[in-house]
Amino acid sequence: MSVPYETAAYEPPESPESPEEHLARLLGRALNSFDLPDDTIRRLDRALAHDSSLHSAHHSAGLHRETYRHTWLLGDGSALTLWELVHDTRPGGGPQHEVYADEDELRMATGRLPLPPDTPDFELPVQVRLSPAPGPRHAYVPDDSADHARRLLRRAENADRPDAETATLLTAAFAHQITQAFGRPCRAGRAGLCFSLYEHAFLLRDGREVSLWEVEHTATPDGRHMCEVYVSEEAAREAMERRAAQVS
Repeated sequence: MSVPYETAAYEPPESPESPEEHLARLLGRALNSFDLPDDTIRRLDRALAHDSSLHSAHHSAGLHRETYRHTWLLGDGSALTLWELVHDTRPGGGPQHEVYADEDELRMATGRLPLPPDTPDFELPVQVRLSPAPGPRHAYVPDDSADHARRLLRRAENADRPDAETATLLTAAFAHQITQAFGRPCRAGRAGLCFSLYEHAFLLRDGREVSLWEVEHTATPDGRHMCEVYVSEEAAREAMERRAAQVS
């Protein structure tokens, strides 16, 4: 049986928002939140976890526009996305926020702005000097990382957990970093479930970086905590959706 982690060991100094808190903050700053369909809001009331990312950006001549993708994992295993448009196209006016449930409506809204159409590219008119030898993607901490990898794989209960070859590869790890990627530890959603996703990034002695993705959840028949480990973020997120659907 997996043992739930101590929250302090995984949460950053500022505790991440719950799905309900994130939704409330998004709707509170959007000028048009009252236009969202009631059914969309009702579905989001059953969210288990959330994730946000920058979708596109355009900055030029003192004007700017960004679009953000906010995605929630729902109790029935499906996902729901809201699109946030942030723009500052009025001199001295400050940024304005709008939110849309449909990507076509987002495109229509961006088309009204005095900027080029929205695209999933970053159109920042600046010169970027690339380093010939970029540093590691993570801020690694030298530690007993090989043993950490061994213990992580040992507590994984999924049948498709990383194989022996991966375990052997990670015996060469000498530093690692744990990052919370999705959800909040031990905070139950509306369906009484708890989903958390962590990236365990390892730095090997030959300079390679290897990540394992850990799903910690309570989507079990008796509500106990269960640990699953995957070699990719995509596989881990698919497992979260599959588990949520099984208990809905």
